[in-house]
Order: sequence, then C-alpha cells, then structure tokens
Amino acid sequence: MSAPESVLVVGASAAGLATAESLRRKGFQGTLTVLGAERHLPYDRPPLSKQVLSGAWPPERIQLRGRDELDALDAEFVLGDPAVSLDAATRTVSAASGWTRRTDVVVLATGIRPRPFPGAEGLRGVHVLRTLEDAVALRGELAAAARVVVVGDGVLGSEIAATARGLGVAVTLVGRQATPMASQLGPRAAGLLGRTHSEHGVRLLIGASVERVTSRRGRVCGVRLGTGEVLAADVVVVAIGSVPVTDWLEDSGLVLDNGVVCDSRCRATAEGIYAVGDVARWHHEGIGAMLRLENRTNATEQAGAVAGNILGEDRPYTPVPYFWTDQFNAKIQVHGTLAADADVEIVEGSESDRRFVALYRNGGRPTGVLGWNMPKQTRLHRQALVDAADHSLTLPR
Repeated sequence: MSAPESVLVVGASAAGLATAESLRRKGFQGTLTVLGAERHLPYDRPPLSKQVLSGAWPPERIQLRGRDELDALDAEFVLGDPAVSLDAATRTVSAASGWTRRTDVVVLATGIRPRPFPGAEGLRGVHVLRTLEDAVALRGELAAAARVVVVGDGVLGSEIAATARGLGVAVTLVGRQATPMASQLGPRAAGLLGRTHSEHGVRLLIGASVERVTSRRGRVCGVRLGTGEVLAADVVVVAIGSVPVTDWLEDSGLVLDNGVVCDSRCRATAEGIYAVGDVARWHHEGIGAMLRLENRTNATEQAGAVAGNILGEDRPYTPVPYFWTDQFNAKIQVHGTLAADADVEIVEGSESDRRFVALYRNGGRPTGVLGWNMPKQTRLHRQALVDAADHSLTLPR
C-alpha cells in the first residue's frame, strides 16, 4: 500500500490521541480525523479511580492536552459520536449521528467497556468505573455512603477499595482470588497488598463468589454471596473485568477474538486497518503468542509503533509489558510478568520496610521485576528483562 493521504482514528482516548500525535511527529501531512464516542476532549483514565474519585483532583485536570495543543495537530476531532459500522473493504466508517467517512487508513482505538454484573443493570447505587462521568457519579454517592461493597479484586477493584476507604467509608472487597491482584502480582506481593488493605481497614472476603445483588424499591441494598451471607451496602461497585469494544465491528469482515486480531505490526485482517491500545490483540513475535494489554503505557507505546508502520517502518511491536498501581501508601510498578510459580528474589530494599525491588525468574531466566515504593530502582532493574531473550517473558496465551 502506498503512503496514505488520509487516516481516520476511531477512538479519542489515550491510544487514539497518541496515534494522531505520533503520525504528525513522524511526518504525516495528510488528512487526520479522530472520531470519539465520548463528548470530552481526550483525557487520562488512571486518575479516575484515584485522584478524581478521592476529590484530590478536579475533573478538568485529567485532560491530556489543551485546546491549543490539539489545534496544532491539524486534526479534525469528531466527539460524542460513537462509531456504529465499518466496511473494511472500502475503509468506510459510519457513526451514530449518520456521519460517514471513507479513508486510506483506519486505526481502531475503541478500548474496552466494563463487564456488567447480571441482574444489577439499572439499579441505583450500582456503579462501574470507566468514564469521567462514572467517576463523578461514584464520588457523589461515596460522599453520603456508610458501607460500600466492591465486587472484583483485580487492579481496578483494589484501587477503588483503597480510595473509598481513604474517604472514610466502610469497605468490603469481595473477590475469587486468594488475595487482591494475585493473578497480576503473584502470591508473595499480592499477600503483602492484602495485608496493606487489611491494615487500613478494608474487609477482605477472599475466595468468595457473588450470587446476586439485592435491592429495595429500585436501589441496591446489599450483595448476596454464594455462601448465603448478605453484605449490607449503600453502594456497590462492580469491577469484574472488561470486554473489548468490538460489537460495532461484527459485520465488518475483520477477525475478532477477545479484541481485534492483528499481526505483529498491529495490522488487522484487512488492508489499511490497524488496531491499538486495549482493543488490539496482536502477535508478539518475542514470545510467539497473541497478546492484549489493558494499560496506559501500552496505549502510548503501541500507538507509536502503529504510526510508524502506517508510514512504512514495517517493525514488529515487541514491548516488555508494564503496569503500575497506587493503593494507600504503596506505589507498585511491574515490568514483564510475575508467574505464580516464579522464584522471587529481593534485589534491593526490604520487604519488611515496604520499599523493595523483587526479581522474578522462571527456569533461571528473568521474567519480571516488581517495585514497591522504589520506582527509580525498579526501572534500573528492568534492564535484566531487556537483556534476557524476549521469549523468556512467560506470558499467558
């Protein structure tokens, strides 16, 4: 395919904005359009569960770029108009308003949406957290709530529980794992995180299943566990995972399987179409597996790779996975992957002081680095992963 004269980015969050910026930075001078489902200018999502939810930041602080910076991109931003269809053969996108655009290249950056809890839809007091409106609405209810139940013990659920507890609300965190974030941190660090939550007054119900949400006159009043126990609640937050926003692509002809299926260059299964960010499931050549990552860092890094490949660089995207989380007084960074059966060595600091860097190995090869309140040192130890062969990063298939 020759150099494109026009690019349409579908999705105006971090990945979409970073793609547009990367294209301009790499010299693209053609027509550039960004189509977004939300009415807001691009904003950052990680602060939603922390600074915005706690009230430490006003909502406007999370805007990624000012209007002048966006104008300098010389891009058309079409906001508040979700995409509803894609004709992959002609690279034509249509939006809910009737807006339609045919283009040389389409970049899919539609992200993810929260997985709902069956039977809880429409009940007052039941919340998910993905958008700015979600965070503002939840914060408003937390201000008057006495008891909150967070269903889901992954990154988002754990962060929400920590923030809500910091506001003085009685918090119960319910999850199926042995400890919060066990699948992301491994048993050792997750155990320390669980103790941190308990020390700050969060009630942990580990290995628990939720049968249903109970209500009275259209408002939530509790959560019924699989054991029959009912947890009283003024507010329930559902954080049980997410699904890629690909429903609008079902008739597009693209291959969809837990995201938009792509090759190692993040190209979808039709010419001139790419995917980036949370919605992209691409072939990581270093590990020989398909991978989809849901985190802010990947959104930015993958956007740069996609922009380069659109402009002819033809390079595989082979990142070292990375994410971070802030909960109570713990700032945790993770590079690579932390398998449950990995050998763990504290290489700097002290676990008892809660300032340390841990190196994770499988079969003697470094596979992950975890830092707890030592961000600079953690970045230095990341080099062990870079020096190791890429295929040593043991990732789930």
